[in-house]
Amino acid sequence: MIDSSDFVCIVGAPRSGTTSLARFLGTHPKVDFSVVKEPHFFSRYNLADCSTAKLRDIVEKDYLARFFPDRSPERPLLAEGSVSYLYTPERMEPILRIWPKAKFVIAVRDPLQMLTSLHQRLLCTGDEAVTDFAAAWALTLARREGRRIPRSCIDPRCLDYRELARLGTHVERFFEIVGRERCFVSVFDDLTADPASLYSDLLEFLELPHDGRSSFPAHRTASGFKSGSLQRFLKRPPVITRQFLAGELFRQRVRRLDSSRKPPAWVRAIFAARERLIDWNQAPAPEPNVPLAVRREICEVFAGEIAQLGHLLGRDLGHWLDGTVCATFPSPAAGAWDHQPAQVARI
Repeated sequence: MIDSSDFVCIVGAPRSGTTSLARFLGTHPKVDFSVVKEPHFFSRYNLADCSTAKLRDIVEKDYLARFFPDRSPERPLLAEGSVSYLYTPERMEPILRIWPKAKFVIAVRDPLQMLTSLHQRLLCTGDEAVTDFAAAWALTLARREGRRIPRSCIDPRCLDYRELARLGTHVERFFEIVGRERCFVSVFDDLTADPASLYSDLLEFLELPHDGRSSFPAHRTASGFKSGSLQRFLKRPPVITRQFLAGELFRQRVRRLDSSRKPPAWVRAIFAARERLIDWNQAPAPEPNVPLAVRREICEVFAGEIAQLGHLLGRDLGHWLDGTVCATFPSPAAGAWDHQPAQVARI
């Protein structure tokens, strides 16, 4: 089945329209989209040193069987949407060995909009516990050192707001490693202004026939909650309870493939109760309140990155970051995705 398929991955950045792109592609008759939108398989496992024979065996048995269980020759293009791949381009080498014609879709967005949206999303997933964006932004450097990380956070790197929004650096590195010709860049401005045109361009890039789609609803709009502690418990339950309280996407990533896909009735009852609690805990998302001083700091941090990204894409992105012209500050030599904290002090 590997030999009869091609591969495309929507690689991020987070909160830049990746879910909308995934859902648009997911209904195309020639596309088989993963049952979990973000498997994070190739960023979680370093498969570069595997022989090609071993790599093919691992991909077939634990990746395709887990995330593409209903593969069909009628849907020859396999697709997934792990945003972590943008920050780990060196982990794409196994993909290129398995699928030499693999392609990648990179979504980008104004960092100020992206980060406030990401912060709200991380609150909802239970990875973030600091409800004020300015306070969470101020904690970035401490968290790189393993301090002030919520106990419910699965991966501390997702809290490094400074690193995640270095779009110029990460896009350029991704181009260099996988090849610019393999990449389609979706700018959030274009996705919101004219999604039909962007979708047509994407299908042309992927060499897919147009499926006649004419409706392009937005997805993953911001949401909030009533109780932060309840939200974290339900979304990021303690390890000992994850078998019963974790969501379906998490269970699909870790379940034994030789076990039944349908849990027993009493477990399904717990899952249903969990979903009812999550629904009850939902509330409108608060409007992001970013003090002027913090907006200026974000402009100073990312002005150079935006100029770099604009140069890579051959377009003017000067309206991003409030259209503010700020001094360019040098980027750090190493990013948070290049290392893990030796010790993590959780809060």
